[in-house]
Amino acid sequence: MESRDELLKELAIIEKWEKGQNGLWFWEKISRLPFKILDKLTPKFIHEKIGDLLDEIGAYVQSGGKYLTIEKNLFTIIEKEAETPINTVLDIKDLPLELMDKISKEVIEKRKKFATIQGATTGVGGIFTLAIDIPALLAVSLKTLQEIALIHGYDPNEKSERIFIIKVLQFSMADVVGKRTILDELSNYYRKENHESGEMMSQLQGWREVVYTYRDQFGWKKLFQMVPLAGILFGAITNRSMINDLSEAGIMLYRKRKILERLEVVE
Repeated sequence: MESRDELLKELAIIEKWEKGQNGLWFWEKISRLPFKILDKLTPKFIHEKIGDLLDEIGAYVQSGGKYLTIEKNLFTIIEKEAETPINTVLDIKDLPLELMDKISKEVIEKRKKFATIQGATTGVGGIFTLAIDIPALLAVSLKTLQEIALIHGYDPNEKSERIFIIKVLQFSMADVVGKRTILDELSNYYRKENHESGEMMSQLQGWREVVYTYRDQFGWKKLFQMVPLAGILFGAITNRSMINDLSEAGIMLYRKRKILERLEVVE
């Protein structure tokens, strides 16, 4: 395990990153406008798909459902890097932070490439393929965060971990006020007794915000997918950017949680 000074140094880096989450990038603010303009023109089936996503995220929180990631493949990757047998999540939880970070970045790069190809492919069909792309990107997002969770020694099979994953997903797309609120909610999550608290459970309405923010984030994409070929480029860029931002938030928040746990042991 890292020393107290090493852990505090890592924690300072994460806290600096948190302070830097002070608002939406200018283009992100602009990108939400087209959706509001085009909302009334959006085909009914896309609105219905948004409703389906609400049900799917609710099901994910309760049971994991079809979105649970396959552990075995990831364990093989971790085992190779750690040079030690990995059979369960418990075999991962005490690995060095540096190794967790290295493996996370390798796995995330694959997810970003996949999301880029997916966005470009669905971009070919214009606005109507958004009904396919939105749930597909949600699936990639959830699987990416589950992989980051596993790499840091947390088991998505546990309901409390799926709650944390949804909060991270919500954080990655929230505005500055929302980000600060979520950081406060997660600040003591490393303490086991807070996992199933009534307060955290009540905050699961946040999954609705996740879905509607997903919808808004597709504003530019929806606009440019009306133009042949442009949808391919913007589909690829949008999907890659969203997975990149999500992954960064996931690594930072899981890393902070792991550091706080280890500091408590050291002290």
